[in-house]
Amino acid sequence: MDTDIFISGAGISGMVLAALLAKRGWRVTICDPSTPPDGEAAEGSDLRSTAYLEPSVDVLREAELWEHLSPDATPLEALRVMDSTGWPPQQTALRTFRPDDLGLGAFGWNVMNWRAHQTLSAALREAPGVDLRLGTGFADMTARDDKAFVTLTDGRRLTARLVVGADGRASPVREAAGIDTRIQRYGQKALAFACTHAEPHQHVSTEIYNSGGAMVTVPLADHDGRAASSIVWMDDGARVTELARMDEATFNARLTERALHVMGPMQRATPLRVWPIVTQTARALTAKRTVLVAEAAHVLPPIGAQGLNTSIADIATLADCLQEDPGAPEGLARYARARQADMLGRAAAIDAYNRLCRSNLGPVQKLRAEGLKLVNDVAPLRRRVMMAGMGALRSDRTAAPR
Repeated sequence: MDTDIFISGAGISGMVLAALLAKRGWRVTICDPSTPPDGEAAEGSDLRSTAYLEPSVDVLREAELWEHLSPDATPLEALRVMDSTGWPPQQTALRTFRPDDLGLGAFGWNVMNWRAHQTLSAALREAPGVDLRLGTGFADMTARDDKAFVTLTDGRRLTARLVVGADGRASPVREAAGIDTRIQRYGQKALAFACTHAEPHQHVSTEIYNSGGAMVTVPLADHDGRAASSIVWMDDGARVTELARMDEATFNARLTERALHVMGPMQRATPLRVWPIVTQTARALTAKRTVLVAEAAHVLPPIGAQGLNTSIADIATLADCLQEDPGAPEGLARYARARQADMLGRAAAIDAYNRLCRSNLGPVQKLRAEGLKLVNDVAPLRRRVMMAGMGALRSDRTAAPR
């Protein structure tokens, strides 16, 4: 047997899984056709950021990865939610949620994805039990009762007791396993980039709703001596295309207006990245000797920091469910039972929330503003909503000691 567990996809999720499984004593091989970006301006670099919520940080600590990521992390000490209507947008509601309601000092810590990719790749190169192969991808596999035969894009072959698809929304492992997906399209796209601004963010993340979708600002470390934030700006596809084509001065003016001037004048500090907004879920999470995690299993609109944090919940649960034979059907079935309901529930909730957030209908906008006030002003409801947003990651997990 060449390896115990083969992972297709060395994005953030795949690398976290590889490190965690290696810490549990498994021999892990992980491959990806791409290589880490040289920097934020490099072609294809991921200019989104991830707010690693407290349960996810616990998993990263167990995998001994948080010590590598934490120097680049900015704490999220409050979440400000604003509703607005019209253009230029006018604020209609404002509420601020704080982590001390949950007994926490911060909701989580924000790291740019391109930086995390670099950092985790370097850490895995030195990790015992991990064979990291970058520049080589998954090509095909044949699953038997006791093992899987994997072919890589460079023609090499290996055997594994378990194949993990952590290879994104167009997962080749999922395709090879014959697993279909459900896809909900919205006609929306998102812009991802970093910006600087005149006023400090004070470690506050802001979600601002308007017709077309949400804009999310997440605090970053200073950029060239100026306060900086990561931005995800969702809107109708045609509007995003229009924004992406604007000259810099016009774009910065529209950006400042869309953010309701909460941090003063804003200037784009990186290139723009554009990607479509969809909700996508796999119709199954497992097949013979095969399991799906992260965006191979679910793709969510970028609302409430649910995407990668839901993926890390997958990772933690899978690591706990594996048996002495990691590809045994009983362990994979336990994983599927533990994660399927949560994945589908979060996908349905965020789908509904995205529809609510982007509506330009007067009654829906009124409902949105009144709902925001209700959630904030009723303390038990506020705590329940915040706990749901943080994710019941630990309660999903069903340990199966080796």
